[in-house]
Amino acid sequence: MPTTPVPADLDLARVPRHVAVIMDGNGRWAKERGLPRIAGHRAGVEAVRRTLAACEALGVGVITLFSFSTENWKRPEDEVRALMGLLTELVGAETEGLVARGIRLRVIGRRAGLPEDVRAAVSLAEERTSGCTGPVLCLALNYGARAEIVDAARSIADDVRAGTLDPAGVDEGAIERRLYTAGLPDPDLLIRTSGELRVSNFLLWQISYAELHVTPVRWPDFSENDFYAAVQDYQSRDRRFGDHADRADRADRGGPGTEPVPSPAC
Repeated sequence: MPTTPVPADLDLARVPRHVAVIMDGNGRWAKERGLPRIAGHRAGVEAVRRTLAACEALGVGVITLFSFSTENWKRPEDEVRALMGLLTELVGAETEGLVARGIRLRVIGRRAGLPEDVRAAVSLAEERTSGCTGPVLCLALNYGARAEIVDAARSIADDVRAGTLDPAGVDEGAIERRLYTAGLPDPDLLIRTSGELRVSNFLLWQISYAELHVTPVRWPDFSENDFYAAVQDYQSRDRRFGDHADRADRADRGGPGTEPVPSPAC
């Protein structure tokens, strides 16, 4: 549970269902302190724990964390190796705690490109949490939005070739069902730390109507109060979807991205 009380002026009836986070600034945080980059990544683990606790306190249904991108393989080999080790360690150490709290883990991205020990750790954690009915913690590992869309297009091409899909039936729904995030609602709020003003190939399809919140805070310093501030910023926005409809109207009409968070059976 969070150590910081939820602000009294935060409206719990208007909390985003799905929050996506670009966790930026670990390396700069470490450099500013004269520490190796992996120290920044380790410090960032505590920010993950704080953010997850804040999500639970507010009733956020899904949180997706950009944990390792397809471009991150270009980093120095020792840093990548240390990151993979940290991911394996973290997933293994946190699994039983997730089960106890009813949190279901879901991992998105190209798993085939991950080391075998990482794949084994995340598969076990997903299996252990598959019966959880609380919030969904979604980790984007070896993830890139362009790669995701390419994979969806290949899946559609395979189905058309197999005769199980009519090309005339290819619509937005057909694509969404083949994305890594199939079954999850689109993010309502995208948070980026460390002040960078770009989305970095993250959930490009899914964030079409997400509200963006950028903070200069480095990810290891990101606190529960920083998360609450992002949600308050979200609540201050006039939510629009191209037709002057707010989110409530959109949900009433059953517009795209309004599906409920699925049960573990999905």
